[in-house]
Amino acid sequence: MHSSSSTSLLNSSFPIPHPEKSKSPSATSPIRRRFTIRMSLNDNPKPPDIPSSLLSSVTKLLWGPSLPPGLLISTVRTAWHSTWRLMMSQLAPSEPSGGYSRPASRFRADELTRQSPKTLHLYVGLPCPWAHRTLIVRALKGLEEAVPVSIAAPGTDGSWEFNDIRGSDGDILIPGRNNANGCRTLKQVYQLRRGGYNGRSTVPMLWDTETKEVVCNESYDIIQLFNSGLNGLARNPGLDLNPPSLRDEIEKWNRVIYPNVNNGVYRCGFAQSQEAYDKAVEELFNALDVLDAHLGSSRYLCGAKLTLADVCLFTTLIRFDLVYNGLFKCTKKKLIEYSNLHGYMRDLYQIPKVAETCNFRAIMDGYYRILFPLNPGSIRPVMPSGCEHEVLCRPHNRDSISLTDKSTEIFVS
Repeated sequence: MHSSSSTSLLNSSFPIPHPEKSKSPSATSPIRRRFTIRMSLNDNPKPPDIPSSLLSSVTKLLWGPSLPPGLLISTVRTAWHSTWRLMMSQLAPSEPSGGYSRPASRFRADELTRQSPKTLHLYVGLPCPWAHRTLIVRALKGLEEAVPVSIAAPGTDGSWEFNDIRGSDGDILIPGRNNANGCRTLKQVYQLRRGGYNGRSTVPMLWDTETKEVVCNESYDIIQLFNSGLNGLARNPGLDLNPPSLRDEIEKWNRVIYPNVNNGVYRCGFAQSQEAYDKAVEELFNALDVLDAHLGSSRYLCGAKLTLADVCLFTTLIRFDLVYNGLFKCTKKKLIEYSNLHGYMRDLYQIPKVAETCNFRAIMDGYYRILFPLNPGSIRPVMPSGCEHEVLCRPHNRDSISLTDKSTEIFVS
C-alpha cells in the first residue's frame, strides 16, 4: 500500500478523521488566532497591484471595447496549457496515458524491526490523508506520549516546514515546531540521516531520534506498527485494529479502497488526459456505490469491529466534500448524498479522540492555497455546510447495525 507523492501536499504519503466538549477552538481563541496568523504567512505572495487606470488604458489600446482577439486567447491558452503540463509533471508524475502514477515509498517496514521503540518520533502534515491515518491510530492506541509528534505545514513552494507555534492546545491539532531537532523544514530532517537524502521528503515519516535515521515513510507500515508493535508503551494495548481473524477481510477491503478511493481521488484530480480522468472517476464512484451499499447492513467495513480498513477509508471520506468533490473534480455526487457513507463517516468522527485529529482549516488551506496548478488563484472556498463540526456530531444511528455483541464497541481511555 503506497502512500507517497511529490514535493507538495502530495508530499504527504499527502496520494488522510471526533467529539468532546469543544472539538475545535473558537474563532476568537488564542490558538485560532495564532493559526490564522501562521497560515497567512504561508499564503502565496500577493502580486504587486497594477493601477486600474493603466490597465484600462492598455486594454483599450489593444482591442478597444471588445473582448480580446481570438489570436491572443489562443496564444495564452497554448502557453498556459504547456506551463500547466510542466507543473503537473513535477507535482504528480503521470503515465503515458495521462493517468496519475503515485511513486512508491522509499523507506519501508523492514527498517522497523531494528529500531528502539523509545526513540521514535512522528512527522506529519495535517492536510495529508496518509499522515492522518497515523495520527488516528496513534490516538486510539494511546501512544501520544510514547511517540511524540511534530506537525509541519506546507510552504508556498509545497515543501513541508515548521514554525515556532506549539502543535496542539489539548483540543485540535495545529501546525507547529519541530520537536525532535532544530531543522526548519522536513527536507532538512531527511538530510540528517546517514549518507544524506535528496529524494522526496514526504509525510508521514517515522524518525529515530537516537540514530538520526528515517525509520519508515509508508503510512500503512506505520499504522500496523502503532496497532500492535508498541503495546508495551500504549495506554490502550487491548485495542486491536488488525485482529488475525479479520485480516483477510481487511485486505479485501484495502484492495478496493486504496486504488479506487484513497488514490482514486488523486487519479481524478491529477489526471492529465480526458481518458485518464473518465476512467478514474468511474472507478471512484463505482467503489463508493459498493461501499455505501455494504454499509447499509454493516456498521463498519468488517462488521461490528473497527479496523485499519475503516481508518484508511475515513481519512479520504472526511476530505471528500471539503476538497476532492470540487478541487479534484470528483463531482458526480457529494458524500453527503450517500446516506450510509455519510452516517458511517460521522460514526467514526464521533469516536473519542478522532475529531481532534481533524483540522478542516488546515486541510482546505493545504489543498486550495498550495496546489497552484489546480487552483491558480489560491482562493479557498467557504467550507461546505455538511463538513462543519456541528453537522458531523449529529446522531448517526448506526449503533445497532450488525452489532450483536455490545462488548465489541470501541472505547478509548
